[in-house]
Amino acid sequence: MEKIRVLCVDDSALIRGLMREIIDAQPDMEVVAVAPDPLVARDLIKQLNPDVLTLDVEMPRMDGIDFLQRLMRLRPMPVLMVSSLTRSGSEITLRALELGAVDFVAKPQLGIRSGLLEYSEQIAEKIRAAARVRLSRREQRPQAESRKLDSVMVSSEKLLVVGASTGGPEAIRQVLEPLPPSSPAILIAQHMPSGFTRSFANRLDRLCRIRVKEAEQGERVLPGHAYIAPGDQHLKLARSGANYLVQLDSGPAVNRHRPSVDVLFQSAAEVAGRNAIGALLTGMGRDGALGLLAMLRAGSATLAQDEMTSLVYGMPREAAALGAAQERVPLPDIAERLLALATASGRAQRV
Repeated sequence: MEKIRVLCVDDSALIRGLMREIIDAQPDMEVVAVAPDPLVARDLIKQLNPDVLTLDVEMPRMDGIDFLQRLMRLRPMPVLMVSSLTRSGSEITLRALELGAVDFVAKPQLGIRSGLLEYSEQIAEKIRAAARVRLSRREQRPQAESRKLDSVMVSSEKLLVVGASTGGPEAIRQVLEPLPPSSPAILIAQHMPSGFTRSFANRLDRLCRIRVKEAEQGERVLPGHAYIAPGDQHLKLARSGANYLVQLDSGPAVNRHRPSVDVLFQSAAEVAGRNAIGALLTGMGRDGALGLLAMLRAGSATLAQDEMTSLVYGMPREAAALGAAQERVPLPDIAERLLALATASGRAQRV
């Protein structure tokens, strides 16, 4: 079996050593070299042609963002960012995802050695996912269209629910940016650690015409708003009388994730039924596939991102294999399709 060849770039000798220890312990991957900064990494990339690069966000001589920007322009390759769990670190990491990084791992603030080793399985999975990203597909990743969708008249009963993992932050941005202020309410579960989801929501809020925020326990779910699941809690839909409400749950991880897409989708199936429209976007694994099937059986319209535009075609593939997705839709068309389904189902129910 040919191993995944990884180059680790970090100014910390401790982190470089830990990443080597974690990666070399996996049977299907190896560290071919480490580098203390991007200038050394540049030469090693030319010499060794690694499959995946792990890249620290903040380094001397040239920071990770500058290096990533040049790398993606001159020599695109799968990059996994290594970020600090700080507000500054989370904002820089989100910028890295915009520039083409596949995913990120967060350095623990305390107990770096024990913390990173605890996440060794997750780090290995993210490297495997990054290695599967074909460069041809990455180069075809569509940019969000500047065209904004027109306002629509949709019942306040209508609700959009979206789930994503690897590649999700950029996919979600491309779904939300075109939406008009009159869009149905949107609940979103994105696999992302605590400390990053608020920055993610704030960044989207600056870019979108709808309001985007991190979900809060008990708040009313309103049209024209998108609610991002906090990074350490499940997001569920609840109801009180005529109103939809946010319910947060710190229960056990589902499919090894909290928030879990399956948890959100299952709650939408139970509470909203045919008034919900579900969309499962790019991501590794199978989280969300069973939940999307539950939505379909409850009368919801369902779709999944297509293979060509998915950074990692894992979760959408699982949904398609179960027959849970009624449609497979390219990413640039998902926002328009969600609105069309919301308005069409609203007209059908009024007849």
